[in-house]
Amino acid sequence: MVRRFRLGTGGRAHEDDGGNCKGCIDAEDKSSGRRRAEAELGPFDASRTHMALDPKRAVAELKELRSLTGDANGAQRVAWTDMWLKAREWFASKLRDLPVTQHCDSAGNNWVTLAGASEKSLLIGGHLDSVPNGGWLDGALNVLAGLEVLRRIAAQYNGRPPVTVKLVDWADEEGARFGRSLLGSSAFAGTASVETDRVRNDRDGVRMEEALRRCGIEMDRFSEATQGQNNAAAYIELHIEQGPVLEKMNLPLATVLGTKGVERHAITFHGQEAHSGSTPMNARRDALAAAAKLALEIRTIAGKHSDSVSTMGSVKTFPGIVTAVVGRCEAALDQRDLDPAVLAQMYREAREASERFAREEKCTVEWSRIWSIEPIAFHPRLLDLCDAAISEVTGAGKAHRMPSGPLHDAAEVSRAGIPTVMMFVQSLGGISHNKIEDTKEEHLELCVAAFDRLAGKAMEFVQQEA
Repeated sequence: MVRRFRLGTGGRAHEDDGGNCKGCIDAEDKSSGRRRAEAELGPFDASRTHMALDPKRAVAELKELRSLTGDANGAQRVAWTDMWLKAREWFASKLRDLPVTQHCDSAGNNWVTLAGASEKSLLIGGHLDSVPNGGWLDGALNVLAGLEVLRRIAAQYNGRPPVTVKLVDWADEEGARFGRSLLGSSAFAGTASVETDRVRNDRDGVRMEEALRRCGIEMDRFSEATQGQNNAAAYIELHIEQGPVLEKMNLPLATVLGTKGVERHAITFHGQEAHSGSTPMNARRDALAAAAKLALEIRTIAGKHSDSVSTMGSVKTFPGIVTAVVGRCEAALDQRDLDPAVLAQMYREAREASERFAREEKCTVEWSRIWSIEPIAFHPRLLDLCDAAISEVTGAGKAHRMPSGPLHDAAEVSRAGIPTVMMFVQSLGGISHNKIEDTKEEHLELCVAAFDRLAGKAMEFVQQEA
């Protein structure tokens, strides 16, 4: 059996299932010093791959990637940068002994396909991009655990599993450079906001559209990425928790119920600028005072519900000098919950509270929606399969279930109607998006083993659904 990579070279996109990004690049041909557009792979030889799953190898490769693409400040694999492309080139080098094809779709998502007896597909997802000065595990764990699972499946079935298995490295999950998270997976799901996004600028004034073009991606072709949904029957994703819950519970793993919905609003309080020395306290129309009351009240509102969170993470005051009462205060509010009714209630209560505080401070208030996404509940059958995989590996009688506060590519895949589930592994100290992000090595190995069990069960699910 001969397999073929379809790989981009020299910074130019190559036409292959909707276009190839520069990040899907073949390793250098050592004999000729040239980059090759296609790498012919000989017949698959299972002896070159461990028949048994090797979680230690996945951890070693994570460390290798950290050394290659990080520095003293953390991971530097920001999407659409040279370091991100370097990470993708390194990843391509890990595929040479596998009977797979590889291509980048029209949104820059990097697909590795192990063709099976059935075209019905199990998708395994993650992302190699990071935030600046990020952690070594966020996103990359998903991809390299998925690669290890892919190796095991290829070896077990001699390169021809009963269903097709696809490993996808989603493009720009983090949105770190241009402020648009889940970019590649939203294109896959058909929810991309191309006209809004293409004119976004990074801190250096570079437009998103130009940055993507440099990597071989044309945003006008984003809609073609929905072709990746064809024959997709299930999606699974492994991720670090990025929070403190599992560590506090002394649990290594959890099944993720879904991703919380988000209501994100800009709130502007209008008062009256006045001299801070001559304006009596009872005569002030202090916009910051009204906003400050709301910042405290949202904690009470969220505290009524066990899994709700509410954050006022940005506050700007005008004129912003110590000698003037604040005449205008602009704040940003982020509210999250897995229950849509709870999320709606939190929004309603926060808005009512803002109007009450505005009246108390003789101010006015305006709200405008920045962005929102509905809560995403994962597939009930896949939740059960994830529970079973965790229980089998940990020996626990019952797996813990929890919602995800952060958004993940899995949410966009689920929005496309594809049965989806996620698995969490414990994060030390609950810290992520930081160079000190970490997970115990034994837990990393455990989560690779559990994720492999989930993949096997998900393949059976795909067969039953076919």
